[in-house]
Order: sequence, then structure tokens, then C-alpha cells
Amino acid sequence: MNDLHHLGVAELAALLQTKQVSAVEVATRFLAQLGGNPHNAFSDVNSEVTLEQARASDAKLAAGTAGPLEGVPIAHKDVFVTKDFVTTAGSKMLRGYRSPFDATVVRKLREAGMVTLGKLNCDEFAMGSSNENSAFGAVSNPWETSHVPGGSSGGSAAAVAARLTPAATGTDTGGSIRQPAAFCGITGIKPTYGRASRYGMVAFASSLDQAGPMARSAEDCALLLSAMCGPDVDRDSTSLDIAATDYARDLERPLARAGKDGGPLKIGFPRAWWGGSEEETEWLDGMAAAPSHLRQWETWPKINGALQSLVDLGAKVFPVTLNKPELAIPVYYIVACAEASSNLSRFDGVKFGHRAAQYGDLLDMYQKTRSEGFGNEVKRRIMTGAYVLSHGYYDAYYLQAQKIRRMIADDFQRAFAECDVIAGPVAPTTAWKLGEKADDPVANYLADIFTLPASLAGLPCMSVPVGFDEAGMPVGLQLIGNYLDEARLLNVAHQFQLAHSEFHNAQPGSLA
Repeated sequence: MNDLHHLGVAELAALLQTKQVSAVEVATRFLAQLGGNPHNAFSDVNSEVTLEQARASDAKLAAGTAGPLEGVPIAHKDVFVTKDFVTTAGSKMLRGYRSPFDATVVRKLREAGMVTLGKLNCDEFAMGSSNENSAFGAVSNPWETSHVPGGSSGGSAAAVAARLTPAATGTDTGGSIRQPAAFCGITGIKPTYGRASRYGMVAFASSLDQAGPMARSAEDCALLLSAMCGPDVDRDSTSLDIAATDYARDLERPLARAGKDGGPLKIGFPRAWWGGSEEETEWLDGMAAAPSHLRQWETWPKINGALQSLVDLGAKVFPVTLNKPELAIPVYYIVACAEASSNLSRFDGVKFGHRAAQYGDLLDMYQKTRSEGFGNEVKRRIMTGAYVLSHGYYDAYYLQAQKIRRMIADDFQRAFAECDVIAGPVAPTTAWKLGEKADDPVANYLADIFTLPASLAGLPCMSVPVGFDEAGMPVGLQLIGNYLDEARLLNVAHQFQLAHSEFHNAQPGSLA
């Protein structure tokens, strides 16, 4: 079957379980797609390991001991350590590093039967919004190769969109699953903080980092999330001691009966995200009701259309209040940089990773090793983090940021007292051109304004493709749920995708 690479996770799993295709046949087809490394999406491929895993899957399928995703290919973001593939975290600091163990997420997906195609390029140590910060070159967007794919999971998003893999893992610290998923026209979900183990994930900001799946559809993401989540308290102190669940259990529930009370799903749209006041509540009557500054957003027309579609499917949409969401940007970049400064202190050239070739004493080795091994964005965040944690500034910056973070989380709980799900844009714009914001890091930071609040609160959230802008670039709708409510988010996304398959099944022009 020559079109295997166009099939999603659920479709491939069905073919494999009924033995219409073999795992080796599927793996071989996808490996053929990787020649020349399109879009610079992959950082490491080992066909021998992939085919060996595929043969093992075929043996289990034949013996009747197959896992639920047996033989389905997947690729992993290069911040998850792996025994059989190099792990670099997109940095020269870890060039050629091979871990003695697999990350828990990698292990659990393999136990479910998935076959690893390789590792995926990413912003260095997951720091970035465009995937231009990788030490091994920028990733390009399959929809328009002169544009960014989003970051930091840009390699994951580009690989799924370009049909190089049916699924990928990503990590989301401040939006790094949702934003690249939106920019590349695929589906991605960040579960509640602690749902997926962080053991074996190269740490950026420990109180924010969370693993999640990226695939073409909500159904595919539900299957992947069910396999990768679950308690890992012996290895990860931030892991929730809550048993894994079937995230696909509610996919078919009509939105007219998907609310917490058994009635219509209640979707809140934050007033602050569109500029409305307490009195301006009849905003869903169309574009004319939106303030002029909102109508200038590239993503607004498609977000508005998606919300209208959700109403047509039986949901109720109304404004909710989230106070001062713009504060999420300074809060995030204080907290995340502080934790990055601490986490990356281990990369000093002593035990593993890059070490400067020539140095005088120990201090000189530290300085030269870190100067050579880290890229500019990583250095920028380490320096910012060291500053806000330093004596005399800790109380003024880091402590205050943590207080506001608590206020942001409480704000969401007040909103969820009124609604079941919060919806809005993933980003103010679609993917920008490569290099367009390279000299203005703050412009990159501002692009995260809609994804950061849910990350700071540790809430589950996802991106769903809802159309294209005038230039043909994908637009994503963000859905945010209350803690542990991933199944409801996936239900909303699945119902939308049943009604609008033209969005998540669309493929870049180069593939048509």
C-alpha cells in the first residue's frame, strides 16, 4: 500500500490489528519518506533499530499478544532520552549523547507497541517559539517552507504535517505543543501538569514542562495520551498518583449533552482576549460585533467561525472573565528562566556532554564549556534566571511572579465555575517567515500571550485546526479544560473534526 504514510494512528492501528498490513511494511514506508530529511525535522534516524522493533511487533501481532498501538510508528522530540537514538535537546552541549535508559514516555509508548522512527529537531533545550534556535538548523513549515513551524516542538509538528510520521511526542512549557500544532495544521494536547511523567525529559522549567502527543486528529491524540500517561511517582516527584484512563471514552458524546451537568457544553471565551467589556456580551453575532483591533488579527475570522460551528453542534458560547492575562508573559519569563538557570547548571563539562578542548583551570573550563555549548537564546534565559534569583532581586521578581501565578490559577477556577471549557486563539498570528523575528526576541515572547496562562496554571489544553488565513497558513483554536478534564477537551475537538474533516485532513500543497 503506497498511501500508508497518509493514514493516521487509529487507521494504521486498525489495519495492523486485522493483519491487513505488517508493522515492517508500515515502518519501511515511513522510513522511505525520511530520505533527505525533509524540512530538517529529524535529528536522528536509525533504520536498523526501527525495523527490529517492527519485526518484534509483527511477532506479537501474530501471537495475539499485541499492544493497542502495536506496529504504529512514532517519533520523539529530541528532549526525551532514548537508549537507541542520540539525544541532543537541539544543543551542541549534548551532541552525540546516548542515554543508558529510555524516558518513561518513550518506554510506555513502546510498551503499547509503537515503533520508533527517530528523534525530532527542536529549539535548544525547548527554548523558543519558532524552532530557529536549534544548534542543528531551523525546521521549515511544510505549508510554506519559508515560514517557521512554531516551537519548540517544531520538528514534531512539521513531521506530522508532512506525513513523515503519523504521530510525535512534544513538550509544552509555555505553549510548545499548541503553537507549533496550530502553525502546522495538526492536533496537539498538553495534559494536566503531572499526568505524563517527566522522567527522562531533559528539563527546561520543571514546574511547567509537560509531555503530550501531536497527531492529525483528536482521536489519534486520545489513543496516544491513554498510552503515555499514568503515575510514575518512584521516578518523578511531580507525577500525579492517578491511574491511567481511556481518553477516548467520551469522543462520541454530542456537545448538546457534553456539559458537566449533562446539558449543553458551556464554552467560555475570555473577554480580555478580544477586548470586550462586561456589558458587551452579544459578541457572537459575527465579525461586526468584534472590536476593530481584534478584526485585524490574522487568526480571528477562523476562531470566530469555529466558535459559531461549536454553537451549531449544540454548545453554548459566552464571555468569561480572566483578569490581566498580559501579566502571564512577564510571570512566565521570570519563573521559566529562573528554573532554566537552575536546571542547566549541570551542563558544565564535568560528567557528560560538551567540554572545551583547551582551558586553564576548573573555572576556565566551566566558562569556555558553557560559552561554546549553549546557543544565544539559552544563554539569554540562563542570565535572566540567574539575575531574578540573585540576592536582592529574588523577592522583587521571582517571589512576586509566583504570587501572580497563583492568582492566574485562581482566576481560571472562577471562570470554570461558569463554563466547562475555555476557548480562544492559540496565537495572534499564523506562522511568520524564517528570520523575521530573529533580531527581536521579545516579539517571539509576545506571540505566546494566549498559551502562557494555562501553562502557568498547569491546566490541560490543546490546539485544533480550524482553517487557513488568506495566505493559506493554518489557524488553530485553543481549548482549555479544568484539571484532569482531558477527555472533555478531546470530545469537543473530535466533534468539531467530525463536522469539519477538511481542516485536520488537509495536507500541504507539496503533498497533494
